[in-house]
Amino acid sequence: MSLGGIFDIAGSGMTAQSLRLNTTASNIANAETASSSTEGTYRARKPVFSAVQQSLLNPDQQAHWGLGQEQAGAGVRVEGVVESDTELQMRYEPEHPAANEDGYVFYPNVNVVEEMADMMSSSRSFQMNVDIMNTAKSMMQRILTLGQQ
Repeated sequence: MSLGGIFDIAGSGMTAQSLRLNTTASNIANAETASSSTEGTYRARKPVFSAVQQSLLNPDQQAHWGLGQEQAGAGVRVEGVVESDTELQMRYEPEHPAANEDGYVFYPNVNVVEEMADMMSSSRSFQMNVDIMNTAKSMMQRILTLGQQ
């Protein structure tokens, strides 16, 4: 793997974590939205990621580097965003304006504590990718100064 490939890998990680942070923020923002039916109720969303293998991007590089069974990673791909299939919260609140004819209100299946933990994790992962990029940049600058002495 070249030093320049580090920027591609870290960049794909930053993109993935940014999407994860946005879906988490959306989940938290909609955690207390009420609805009178299950169809209209917000459902928690989670991004799905997959690792991109280096051999998929450049098959010749696998032979060049002598990689056998082990494949070097080339980043992260966002496969999509899926809705959670866990059960919605049903509360008996007959005075609520969104209550159905039986007096029940449906709330999203969002666990705010879990979402906050997800937010902290994605924020830290994003920052780690920034640190990796800064370290690679510093290494490249040092390489350029080798011949100046």
